[in-house]
Amino acid sequence: MTPPTLRGRVAWIFDEANFDVDRILGFEAMREHDAATLARCAMKSFDPGFAEAVRLGDLLIGGPNFGYGHPHGPPMAAMRRLGVAAVVAESFAPLYAMGEFASGFPQITCPGICRAVRRWDVIEVDWACHSVSNLTRGGEVRFLPFSAHERDLVAAGGLFNLLRSAPESSRLSAIDDK
Repeated sequence: MTPPTLRGRVAWIFDEANFDVDRILGFEAMREHDAATLARCAMKSFDPGFAEAVRLGDLLIGGPNFGYGHPHGPPMAAMRRLGVAAVVAESFAPLYAMGEFASGFPQITCPGICRAVRRWDVIEVDWACHSVSNLTRGGEVRFLPFSAHERDLVAAGGLFNLLRSAPESSRLSAIDDK
C-alpha cells in the first residue's frame, strides 16, 4: 500500500532539537478531551492566529529528535483536527513516532529539511523517489523510506484500520502465535 499523496504549505517550523510536542497545546490544555477545543488551543503560545491560518493538507517541519519527552497524543490530535497532514523532521523521538504511525499520521524523517524550507512554502512528498520538493523556492531533499509496516499503517489510516482490513485468518494466527 502507498500512503496518500502529500502536497501542502509549511504551516510551522519547529527547528529546535528535542522539541516536546506538549508545548503545542501548553500543559494546561493537556487534560482536555474535546478535539475542537484542543484545535483552538493549538499553538497559542507560538502564533495566536495559527488555528485560523492553517489549512487542510498543511505540514509541520521539525528539527532533530522531534517529539522528545513523554509521547502524549492530544497535541498531534489537535494538529490533525486542524488539517495538518504530516510531520517532516530531521529525526524523531522513537516512542513519539511509533505512536503517531499507529494513528496513521505520517512522520517523515528527512535530514536537511529545516534548511530547505521556510514557513508557508508549498512542498510535496514524492513517495517513489523518497524526496520532499520545495515547489515555492525550488530544491529537493531526500527522506528515509518508511518500513513496510510504517507504510501499511499510514496507508490504512492507523493500526485499528489496518487490523480491521486484515483477513480474519491472519488475525487469529497472530493471536495463536502468542
